[in-house]
Amino acid sequence: MGLYRINTFLKEIKMDKKQQFEELVKEIKGLKTDKMYLNDFFLTWEKSDDELKAVWDVADALRNLRERNISTKVFDSGLGISLFRDNSTRTRFSFASACNLLGLEVQDLDEGKSQVAHGETVRETANMISFMADVIGIRDDMYIGKGNAYMHEVADSVEAGHKDGVLEQRPTLVNLQCDIDHPTQCMADALHVIHEMGGIENLKGKKLAMTWAYSPSYGKPLSVPQGVIGLFTRLGMEVVLAHPEGYDVMKDVVDVAEKNAKESGGSFKVTNDMKEAFQGADIVYPKSWAPFAAMEKRTNLYGEGDTEGIKALEKELLAQNAQHKDWACTEEMMKLTKDGKALYMHCLPADITGVSCKEGEVDATVFDRYRDPLYKEASYKPYVIAAMILLEKFKDPAKVLEELQKRGQDRIFEA
Repeated sequence: MGLYRINTFLKEIKMDKKQQFEELVKEIKGLKTDKMYLNDFFLTWEKSDDELKAVWDVADALRNLRERNISTKVFDSGLGISLFRDNSTRTRFSFASACNLLGLEVQDLDEGKSQVAHGETVRETANMISFMADVIGIRDDMYIGKGNAYMHEVADSVEAGHKDGVLEQRPTLVNLQCDIDHPTQCMADALHVIHEMGGIENLKGKKLAMTWAYSPSYGKPLSVPQGVIGLFTRLGMEVVLAHPEGYDVMKDVVDVAEKNAKESGGSFKVTNDMKEAFQGADIVYPKSWAPFAAMEKRTNLYGEGDTEGIKALEKELLAQNAQHKDWACTEEMMKLTKDGKALYMHCLPADITGVSCKEGEVDATVFDRYRDPLYKEASYKPYVIAAMILLEKFKDPAKVLEELQKRGQDRIFEA
């Protein structure tokens, strides 16, 4: 049955928001989510189809309750710990919003102002911040082979702390972007597409172009393009990854995408031609990233403390990028898409030609035309993160949602 049925049902039959909520809860009851309970969310391809569908359904259900002014607080107290090892606006506020939505208070760990800066171990830090923590959200995306490994080390540390009786509860972890995947972004992207296309069943056979695009900066993470091809290939779509020669992503993730496409009845292709990728595409996602080989080299240089080598690599990569300024989402490129009206997507912030930079990923006219859909795309992330947390912390998510509606506590007091 699955999510395919629920979206068709809600589309064909006009329902009020309460009826829609009840159908979502009914759907969640039919999904197998027991392995998510007291577990972490690292990579989308580590989760089952039911678990991914549950995240989308719970996200929609939480949004439904909030839109009806019903409080979704499932915690009376507790902490959501955030740790950002890279800059963030959207994801930082999305995590804070998600925690607040569920009743958790957010405490951001600034490593520069903590004992981590003085050599405190990961195991010690993880336990010291977790005495009253229910969830930990981490962004660590800058160094190949480091980010996801660090998240696992934190998870293992709090698991050991709980087993040893140091922690009364074991905080679960949400990956807010690592070197491999950006699951909260890509799950929010997918939920946006599901709504834009009128249901997940309508994604089958749709063409998505995940393409590299020129940026005047270097070193952008690989996790968004990798996350997109690792997730959307599970939805029966025709996914095309396009980039100039030499801008490869991780081979392991390409292998995941190929396997997913075969199992879902979709397709996956890699090309060095942006026009080929855009031709007839229903969805385009042009975004810059650094070559995998260069990111590996940068990680090694930082590990060696080779500042001159890092400067030389940066200069080399900027020059390499400059050879591909024609890789941009222009009005002419958009005309190649299906009916010239493909859904343009971006994780934001985009490098906008003539606005944020002289030459960039996307023309200002294209970006302006899609500004509202882009902001809507971003709006799903707080609910997706909240759904991940709820599924990690509660054994019976459907019952929790039902009880929230039954309780009917106003989010905003109305006299």
